[in-house]
Amino acid sequence: MRSWLTTTDHKRIALLYLGTMTLFFTLGGLLATVIRVELATAASDLVTAETYNRLFTLHGVIMVFFFLIPSIPTFLGNYLLPLMLGAPDLAFPRLNLASWYVFVAGGLLTLTAMVAGGLDTGWTFYTPYSTTFSDSHVVLAVLGVFLAGLSSVFTGINFIVTIHRLRAPGLTWLRLPLFVWSHYATSLILVLATPVLAMTLLLVAIERGLSIGIFDPEAGGSPLLFQHFFWFYSHPAVYIMILPGMGVVSELIPCFSRNRPFGYEFVAASSLAIAVFGFLVWGHHMFVAGQSYFASVVFSFLSFSVAVPSGVKVFSWLGTMHRGSVWLTTPMIYALGFVALFTIGGGTGLALAMLAVDVHLHDTYFVVAHFHTIMVGGMLMAYLGGLHFWWPKISGRLYSERWGRIAAYTLFIGFLLTFLPQFVLGTQGLPRRTASYPPEYQFLQALSSAGATILAVGYVLPGIYLLASLVRGRPAGDNPWGATGLEWRTSSPPPPHNFNKAPVVTEDPYDYPRAPQPTFIGAGDV
Repeated sequence: MRSWLTTTDHKRIALLYLGTMTLFFTLGGLLATVIRVELATAASDLVTAETYNRLFTLHGVIMVFFFLIPSIPTFLGNYLLPLMLGAPDLAFPRLNLASWYVFVAGGLLTLTAMVAGGLDTGWTFYTPYSTTFSDSHVVLAVLGVFLAGLSSVFTGINFIVTIHRLRAPGLTWLRLPLFVWSHYATSLILVLATPVLAMTLLLVAIERGLSIGIFDPEAGGSPLLFQHFFWFYSHPAVYIMILPGMGVVSELIPCFSRNRPFGYEFVAASSLAIAVFGFLVWGHHMFVAGQSYFASVVFSFLSFSVAVPSGVKVFSWLGTMHRGSVWLTTPMIYALGFVALFTIGGGTGLALAMLAVDVHLHDTYFVVAHFHTIMVGGMLMAYLGGLHFWWPKISGRLYSERWGRIAAYTLFIGFLLTFLPQFVLGTQGLPRRTASYPPEYQFLQALSSAGATILAVGYVLPGIYLLASLVRGRPAGDNPWGATGLEWRTSSPPPPHNFNKAPVVTEDPYDYPRAPQPTFIGAGDV
């Protein structure tokens, strides 16, 4: 235990993050379960409206700040970046361990707020309700999120310096894996945007504790100032969640298409472009908040523009599969699920970028479905795809391919059944964040709750067969997928310093031969 709690090995720290975030994800999922059970019927007959407010607030805070944002960077990024770069560790190993401790401290503060009576402001902490009128534990929660943000800044700094300074000989910028490019762009957002959120949340705590008029209009403050600050971070945070997932998918599709990425340079540049555009579109969250019409038009145009680099990635993935030898393994099924759900989510995002449409759909279930389609559907598909792809490298064992495919299909079907009805509910005008609703909406809400049950099964199955593979799975070998990349040149699992001999890079990152699919995967069925 002491060796784990004092380790500076990036691989062990990544596994510490995996265990911690799995606990947060489980808690957030349990809160979502209670919410969906409540919404299966039109009347508020399971919990009171006040309790319901606290349930969806804590669900949002935990899932956004303690799972979705850190999940891929702190687990897969922590584990794989040094391996992909041919480095023995991250640039600042002790800072890496400190980031985990700060993350855990933030989570404990937030859980303390939950145990002490909860939080009812919504995960956005909108003022002046959060600073003046709420009688819940706002200060504990915002300090917990503040610490989680500080942990993210530590991680971002570590990644940036590592990518710049610790690349193996011959690993030029145009030989970097697309996974590394996506994490580089994500790290820039983490370092530049997260301090804005931290400052904003500290101001909320100061106003609430000292009654200083920063956001409270009765004391001379401005609630719109809070929204500008909050969304200046929180829209780039969407790309903190999705860019690493794009990087994962950009590794899976070339591997299981046995083909080089179509337009590698454009895909790498699109990651940086998404990071830049992410800082310019926060105002589309405020179309009905009273900002000027001219500002809304500008933000609407910029919101459409961010679809261009995102579209570059989608067409690259399709072009990579074109004339490739597509191999439908479990990771590839998750990657295709990501492409499908990200396309649906992106298309509905364009609808919300239109001023007239957004006025009608704002704060309805359409927004809930759009957000979950990209974040919970898309990002989690990428997260699970990456987990399954690199699990043989992390554990040294093969999992059940049969059960992996069953879980992937179950998850995709459950997700569609859960959130497609919510798009319809939103277009019909049903407001979100309500514990009760008119009875004519009950069929679609019950359908959504039924889909959530299937979705829960899809989440539980991987935990069962991945843990079983640690005991009964066959040895994986160093490179069971026949993949390129430096991480596959070392043993499974890797030694403490990653490589027994420092690698030298002499070829492109995706030098896949046009060869038949390997036939030895699937022997790990248990």
